Amino acid sequence: MTGASFLIRPAPYPMLRRVTRFSPWTLGTVMLALLAVTPVVTVVWLAVHPSDDIWQHLLDTSLPVYLSNTLLLMLGVGVSVLLTGVATAWLVTMCRFPGRDMFEWLLIFPLAIPAYVIAYAYTDLLEYAGPVQMLLRGLFGWSSPRDYWFPEIRSLWGAMILMGVVLYPYVYLLARAAFLEQSVNVLEVSRVLGRGSWRTFYSISLPAARPAVAVGVALALMETLNDYGTVDFFAVRTMTAGLIDVWLGMGSLAGGAQIATTMLVFVIALITLERISRRHQKVYQQSSTRFRALPAYHLAGWRAFAAGGLCAIPVTVGFVIPVAVLSYLAVLYFEDSWTSEFRTYALNSLTLSSIAALLALGVALFIAYSRRLGGGRLLGVASRVASLGYAMPGAVLAVGTVVPFAAFDNSVDGFLRAHLGISSGLLLSGTVVAVLFAYVVRFLAVALGQIESSLEKVSPSMDMAARTLGYRAGQTLLRYHVPLIRGGMLTAVMIVFVDCMKELPATLLLRPFNFETLATHVYQFASDEMLGEAALGSLTIVVVGLIPVLVLSWMISRSRVTPGNRVEQG
Repeated sequence: MTGASFLIRPAPYPMLRRVTRFSPWTLGTVMLALLAVTPVVTVVWLAVHPSDDIWQHLLDTSLPVYLSNTLLLMLGVGVSVLLTGVATAWLVTMCRFPGRDMFEWLLIFPLAIPAYVIAYAYTDLLEYAGPVQMLLRGLFGWSSPRDYWFPEIRSLWGAMILMGVVLYPYVYLLARAAFLEQSVNVLEVSRVLGRGSWRTFYSISLPAARPAVAVGVALALMETLNDYGTVDFFAVRTMTAGLIDVWLGMGSLAGGAQIATTMLVFVIALITLERISRRHQKVYQQSSTRFRALPAYHLAGWRAFAAGGLCAIPVTVGFVIPVAVLSYLAVLYFEDSWTSEFRTYALNSLTLSSIAALLALGVALFIAYSRRLGGGRLLGVASRVASLGYAMPGAVLAVGTVVPFAAFDNSVDGFLRAHLGISSGLLLSGTVVAVLFAYVVRFLAVALGQIESSLEKVSPSMDMAARTLGYRAGQTLLRYHVPLIRGGMLTAVMIVFVDCMKELPATLLLRPFNFETLATHVYQFASDEMLGEAALGSLTIVVVGLIPVLVLSWMISRSRVTPGNRVEQG
């Protein structure tokens, strides 16, 4: 959900490297990394060794459509999040206008809404039987669709717009953090040289923030590639939709794996482009005077009005309107929605997400502390490998999970049948274990990035003091480090929990039979065009998603502290 956590930094304390290559910490980290990368290896292996020959059929029929729609969708979303995220981040960081302090927070709120939820809300609002078109027909006396033209929201361009207003906070968050870290000296020199706000932004601020912006765009595009609920509801045939159609509709897991491998090529391309951009970070990054306030541009008149309007549009479209629609529908259909089944689905979501968040925290803590102890290239590679799941679309991860789990179940069942005459049934595949595994693999990087960042703030003298007192590595971690980084641990758990609550493709493909979560519950109702019944579940997901959004906003706002002012807002 946040940050480029799949890019792991090297261990900062070489003096702590006492752990040997064959220590339990090292071996455990390597084993966890191998386990996390198993889905990727499985998908590639299935694509290279297919059980049926469907690839040529896909090439001749639907694959070109999947590819073109995916590329167009990613292009549209990429341009949208780039322009919206950078513009709003610059305005709230470097300019002063009425409402600026409020927009600083509100601009993050669309991140709490899954793309498929906002798609359901706007479909109910803008469809032929929705309030907008009914109002137009009443005002102008139109009686049928032949009397007027109205844009079709359930289309490729509709998916571009709605996913753009949901995903731009990825760019906004990282761009704003980069703008807050600008060098005051450089900005002042630019003013002395007579450069206005636009030339300063284009020639100084934007190049310095380019690596962060590239990361934000890459994250938004990965989420675009992962989306299934929106494109399925809008009937846009993308790679993710094609994977699920081929797997479930045509019954070809091998064909699904081949499409999944193609999607991995997209992911690799995104990561490569992001890394190329990051190479210039040291070139552009300037030394910053952290404890001096950034020079601000005070806007008045039409400029202030335009800045406020520009910030208000994405907030209104991406949060205010969909929440208002969902709230209205939730109240209207409350009696039909608030059922024992709904409460069961909500409990399922809370339980699965909580367990997955705790598991991800435990694994991330183990890997991060292992790197702190040992460092070295082996652990660095292992941590990078363990973080790859975040870059994998949920549907791809599902394909890579179900195959090894099914193979394990079949092996155990075959052994028991042959030697004991009993059947073990499904032990892993078709159970919540598969869902939990997919959750942990996909969102481990989020927790790992947060834990590593927190551990870096703990002085290495703490480790040395504990070692002098005779504490082992595990005892030092539990007695000293955990209490010091509990804030980062709580943030990691919270973010992973919310990401799991919103995850749809992996849950839809791996859940046990007759097992529903809030995400799948909302999807099923929306697929049946019962948007009113889906509103309460959608609103619940949005409310839960607001928690880490508020925390993130607070953390960023504290990133530039000045004397006499606890939090420097600009």
